[in-house]
Amino acid sequence: MTAPISQAASAAATAASAADQPLHYLPVSLFGSVMGLTGLSSAWRLAEMRSGAPAWIHEAIGALAVAAFVALAGAYLVKLLYSPGAVKAEFAHPVAGNLFGTFIISLLLLPLVLAPVALHLAQAMWAIGTVAMTLFAWLVVDRWMAGVQQPEHATPAWIVPVVGLLDVPLAMPVLDLPPALQPLRLFGLVVGLFFAVPLFTLILSRLMFQPQMPPPLQPTLLILLAPFSVGMSTYAVAMHRLDAFAEGLYLLALFMVAVLAGRLRHVLRCCPFRVGWWAVSFPLASLAIAGFRMAEVAEEPLVDALAWVLLAGASIAVAWLAVRTLHGVVRGELKSLT
Repeated sequence: MTAPISQAASAAATAASAADQPLHYLPVSLFGSVMGLTGLSSAWRLAEMRSGAPAWIHEAIGALAVAAFVALAGAYLVKLLYSPGAVKAEFAHPVAGNLFGTFIISLLLLPLVLAPVALHLAQAMWAIGTVAMTLFAWLVVDRWMAGVQQPEHATPAWIVPVVGLLDVPLAMPVLDLPPALQPLRLFGLVVGLFFAVPLFTLILSRLMFQPQMPPPLQPTLLILLAPFSVGMSTYAVAMHRLDAFAEGLYLLALFMVAVLAGRLRHVLRCCPFRVGWWAVSFPLASLAIAGFRMAEVAEEPLVDALAWVLLAGASIAVAWLAVRTLHGVVRGELKSLT
C-alpha cells in the first residue's frame, strides 16, 4: 500500500513543481501565429503585384512575423530549459504532439519574408526547416504505424506533420538554390498530397462517426483547408504552371471554406477563445494566396474580386486573433487561454 501512495505523492509533487516553472503552460501551437502572419504577408505581396496594394502592408506584416518567431522561440526555449518534462509530455501527446510541426513550418515560411533582406539567413533557415520537416514527418508516420491509434485522436492537427511537407517548395523560387535541390519541389508536393488523402478521410470519418470535437477545438476544423489551398500553391511552384488540377484544388478549398463557415458561424458566441485558434490563420491566408494566383491566369473581374474577399477575410481573422491574444497577455490571462 505504501508504494502506490508514495508514487502518487511523488507524481503530485513533480506536477506541482512543474507548475511553478516559468512558461510551463506555453503551447507550441502558438507558432501557428508565425505561419499565419507569414502567409498573410505573402498574400498582401501578391496583392501588391496584382493590383498595386501598398508595399508597406506586406513588409509590416512580415516584420511582425519575424518578431513573433523570435519572441516565441525565446519563450519556448525558457519552457524547454525549466520544464523539459512538460515539453516531453506535449511532444508525446497524440494530438498536441503533431503541432510541433508549426515551429518547423515557420522555418520553411519565414524565408519568404527574409530572402529579400537576408538571403543567406533565409537559405540556412529553409535548409534546417526542410531537414527537420522531413524527419518529423517520418517520425510521426512511424508513430502512427507502430501501434493502434484511437479514432478520437484523428483531429485536424494530424494534417500538420506530413502535409506540412507541402510547405517545403514554397520559398524555393526566391532562395537562389542550386539545381541539385530542385527535386525537393516534387518531393514536397507528392508526399504532402499523397498523405493528405487518407488523413482527410480519417478525420472526416472521425467527425462523422465519433462524438463531436470539444467546442474550443471547433475552429481548428479550418486546418482542413490546408491540403487544398497550400497544395495549389505548391503545385504551381513545383510544376511551374497553373492548370486544371491546380484550379481543382482551389475549387475544393472554396467548397470546404463554405462548408466550414456554416459550421463555425456561431463559434465566437459559444466557444471561449484559445490561443490554439491561431492554427486557422495560415489556412485562411493560404486560401487568399491561392485566390491571387488564380486571378493571375484567369483574368476575370469576379476571380479578382473573390481573391480580395478572401484576403480581407484572412486579414480580419489574423487581426482579431492578434488583438485577442495581446489582450490576454496584457491582462495576464495567457495561461488560461492555452
